[in-house]
Amino acid sequence: MLILLSPAKRIDIKDNICTNIITEPVFIDKAEVLVNKLKGYTIDELMDLMSISEKLARLNEQRFKQWQSGFSDIYSAQAICAFNGEVYSGIGVNNWTKDDFDFAQDRVRIISGLYGMLKPLDYISAYRLEMNTLLQINEYDNLYQFWKAIITDNINNQLNMQEDNIIVNLASNEYFKVINKHKLNKVKIITPIFKDFKNGDYKTISIYLKKARGLMTRFIVRNRITNIEQIKEFNYNGYYYNELLTKDNEWVFVRD
Repeated sequence: MLILLSPAKRIDIKDNICTNIITEPVFIDKAEVLVNKLKGYTIDELMDLMSISEKLARLNEQRFKQWQSGFSDIYSAQAICAFNGEVYSGIGVNNWTKDDFDFAQDRVRIISGLYGMLKPLDYISAYRLEMNTLLQINEYDNLYQFWKAIITDNINNQLNMQEDNIIVNLASNEYFKVINKHKLNKVKIITPIFKDFKNGDYKTISIYLKKARGLMTRFIVRNRITNIEQIKEFNYNGYYYNELLTKDNEWVFVRD
């Protein structure tokens, strides 16, 4: 079973080494190709490419100039510790044990516009590069084209080393659609959906959805879940499995 996550836009590198194990991203060479391309962009070009403010463009111009392919005590940290958003707040690695990190390193993967696919303890440098960025690289018109076959093959290879072919999709649509599902080898994809009761109905609320994805990841890791049926027992922050709202492989969890 493989758990897929999106990265966070916010990254905090300083003092964010949360365990003594640090690993190298598997596609660090391809990340370097992307960074070298982005280093040639002006502030205005970065603003246009990423649809960001001048302030953010200046910040990321500096980040790309400081970026290093190897680990740096100053500019690098482990991915699951460095990403700083609602999903990663829900994951809450601050009180994880070594066994928690070991299980996550085996089961959790983070899809990234810059790094392609990350294990939780892979080092990263601060960056901003969303998967839907229209960055042209060689014959590729965008990052989806650049990464699609690479990430899909990587997932197939990892699932081949496990006892089942199951993906728990906790990534956003923006990132999950980089995977060519037609090329996956007989993989069952379960997508948890989280809904809160509001104004007389269950609704998906973005900020709660993101936090719940992190909580579900935490639940799987802390309970060492390897049987997909066990995630129906998820009960963090008042959520519970709702069989009536569940359709096929979209498993719905609600909170009243």
